[in-house]
Amino acid sequence: MGRGEFKGAIFDMDGVLTKTAAIHAKAWKTLFDGVLKEREGNDFVPFDMDRDYKQYVDGKSRLDGIRSFLGSRSIELEEGKPGDRAKDTVHGLGERKNEIFLALISKEGIEVYPDSIALIKKWRKDMKMAVISASKNCGKILESAGIFDLFETRIDGIVSEKRRLKGKPDPAIFLEASKELQVPPQKCVVFEDAQAGVEAAKKGGFGLVVGVARNGNHEALRAHGADLVLNNLEDIDQNY
Repeated sequence: MGRGEFKGAIFDMDGVLTKTAAIHAKAWKTLFDGVLKEREGNDFVPFDMDRDYKQYVDGKSRLDGIRSFLGSRSIELEEGKPGDRAKDTVHGLGERKNEIFLALISKEGIEVYPDSIALIKKWRKDMKMAVISASKNCGKILESAGIFDLFETRIDGIVSEKRRLKGKPDPAIFLEASKELQVPPQKCVVFEDAQAGVEAAKKGGFGLVVGVARNGNHEALRAHGADLVLNNLEDIDQNY
């Protein structure tokens, strides 16, 4: 299938459009290292910003990421409830993680990947554009980065919660974006840097699943179902 046969493109935000994946990883490390130190003392094994982030957290909702990583360390917490600020609940840790992330964003700012933005501006002349994210801060980040108006639709953490969409690797968030664009999945290209996201898009039957390997994780993205893996999106027209 050539590019002319595609009518829509769906971009994950963190790590594909914005350089916020690394900031998320820092925030998760700050959060989890604090929890692990408290529970394991001097014998604690720190959160690995590469391995643990990609395997347990990347691409998932905030609460699912907490459940996934803590489960890998055999740590069980009560769920708590939205707005909970207790340290020993899943929702409480979620609130704390968001505070850490927003503080880092305020300090470090938001950068975009120029190759992705250039591709969107080129393709949107004859294709519909959507952005997806597990983050509830998606809208704020897009506005701060100056790219909010490049997309016809946005399915983020707030929308997912309201519509009760399952998190990645379930394809629900991508299918919802496809539905909003009024373009069937087989006519959409998905751009995703997370293993869970690539797996989700593949399950959803999307026409082309592009793995964006910003950090050299080519093989992992292929193993999870990417049809094509690129370092730089400027190269996409040369590859299919």
